[in-house]
Amino acid sequence: MQRRIPRLLTGLAAAAGVLALTACGSGFNGSSGSSGAASGGGLTSSKSPLTVLIGSSGDAETNAVKSAVADWSKTSGTPATVQAASNLAQQLSQGFAAHKPADVFYLGSDTFATYAKQGDLLAYGDQLKNKSDFYPSLVTNFTYQGKFYCAPKDFSTLQLEINTDMWKAAGLTSADYPTTWAQLEADAKKLTTGGHAGLVTSPQYERLGALMVQAGGNLTNPAGTKATVDSSANKQALTFVQNALKAGWWKFTGDVGAGWGGEAFGKQKAAMTIEGNWIAGAMTSTYPSVKYAVVPLPAGPAGKGTLQFTNCWGIAAASKNQAAALKLVEQLTTQQDQMAFAKAFGVMPSIQSAAPAWKQEFPQFAAFLDGASYAQGVPKSVGSAAVVSDLDSKLAGLKTLDISTLLATEQKNLAATITG
Repeated sequence: MQRRIPRLLTGLAAAAGVLALTACGSGFNGSSGSSGAASGGGLTSSKSPLTVLIGSSGDAETNAVKSAVADWSKTSGTPATVQAASNLAQQLSQGFAAHKPADVFYLGSDTFATYAKQGDLLAYGDQLKNKSDFYPSLVTNFTYQGKFYCAPKDFSTLQLEINTDMWKAAGLTSADYPTTWAQLEADAKKLTTGGHAGLVTSPQYERLGALMVQAGGNLTNPAGTKATVDSSANKQALTFVQNALKAGWWKFTGDVGAGWGGEAFGKQKAAMTIEGNWIAGAMTSTYPSVKYAVVPLPAGPAGKGTLQFTNCWGIAAASKNQAAALKLVEQLTTQQDQMAFAKAFGVMPSIQSAAPAWKQEFPQFAAFLDGASYAQGVPKSVGSAAVVSDLDSKLAGLKTLDISTLLATEQKNLAATITG
């Protein structure tokens, strides 16, 4: 599911859904960049019930959202139903194609521009009463052609997870937690044994991109308006990983028979991994005996850096009751509801005012939330999801790749999605 494991687990079946979303047909009204507001610039309003479509990580998330929506519905008097999609990307695209989309829905930052361009979305962001409370970087993720479209519903960042038993067995203490690439390498070499690697990650931009940011790069500039794939910073980051793979202290998940970093870490094939806060649920439910700590990713040549992943609450331009949909979203993004979601299924609130309460509730995961101040988002241009998926497929062979050729190729591909 996209929120939990960004594109999340591109190396798995999730990529197919993203590519399908990017390729799907035109919007209901055929206009590009329309905000979908009713005539006169206001919101549509009617007695029509609201439909809410979510991509759920499981029963805990589904039940939490249903409960929050039911509470709002009871107070507001507007009927509303929640459906957990079996394939969110497919069901969203089918709904828009049939001119019968859900009123409110989950929408990923890496694909929302596709629907914004097609005129499928209501650009309601500036009408939110709590607009100023959202993290600025999250607002940027959901801004298209200068319009803030939809309220970020939660987010995740990448940080470093450490198996504390393996750490102690290697003679390391908390004073040895790595704060630089050189220290990461030194620690990982000490942690590497015949039974596990020092560091194991998924072979994808959605993990390795954190090092690009630490080196001063990323696939685009922070605003997402310019492709910056072919840069010396990105080459430096991938070269560091390539050398680590050759040295053997860094392995990819496929090398240890795992589908993602959390599995490799949980099965103790890795002493460290790089994952987001979604790993907490997997560790609790599947690997409860593994003791671990979450610490900030080490800084690179340019300083601290990580990637962030987020979804928003989209509202359909075709909704007959946009006014009620906006009020529902405002309730779902209050501190009360966001903290309820955090406790139910582990997400981080998208509003800055909830940070103290979240850290008090989850002090062991504070590094994830602290990353919000220096995190960068993934590409968001129309068609960028397919480009990143292509890059991911090639990064699996990074150990022997010509990095310069790779970056030059993907530069052209991504630039075409921004200027095309």
